[in-house]
Amino acid sequence: MKEVDNILRILEATKLAVKAGDSVGLKSLSNQTNNTVSRTHDPDNIAVAVVVYSLGKIIERTHYQELSGWTRFYKNVMAYIDKAINGLKKNNEEHTHAALESIRKEIDNLSGKLKKYIKDVFRKAKINKASKIYEHGISLEKTAKLLGLTMYEVAAYSGQSNIHEEAIGKGPTATQRIKLALGLFR
Repeated sequence: MKEVDNILRILEATKLAVKAGDSVGLKSLSNQTNNTVSRTHDPDNIAVAVVVYSLGKIIERTHYQELSGWTRFYKNVMAYIDKAINGLKKNNEEHTHAALESIRKEIDNLSGKLKKYIKDVFRKAKINKASKIYEHGISLEKTAKLLGLTMYEVAAYSGQSNIHEEAIGKGPTATQRIKLALGLFR
């Protein structure tokens, strides 16, 4: 894991933000990992970015808290955040990695609408984080591989959000867009 002190700071702040219901703060914390992820391509930093962003989206949707399974999900996620923090403090990367993975696996323990909704949030968070990494100049193919997505998913989201134009200062020509689209099917 790269930049352990930064990730520790982010996870400690994440715990406080989740308790406070601060979805904006969670998204900001997630964005603080984008530069590190773009430079290091570290899977644990990517996991932190996705988990923290997802928690922000989940917290802002307060109606989730009324669904069956919410209390258990919340309690378990908070326990896994604590385990990740403790792993970092003890320089135990395996413990930290396992705790981050457990947060994502916690979705599988849900049922009904809450499982469907939260699974969708995590998927969209991966796409959002991919677009942010792509914005930092990492290739579309590399970005997609880092997050376990298809190049089409990243390109489609980036196309909707105009991130590609921000990243290079102007939009690609029609010919360049056609080549990109054709390249996705090769």
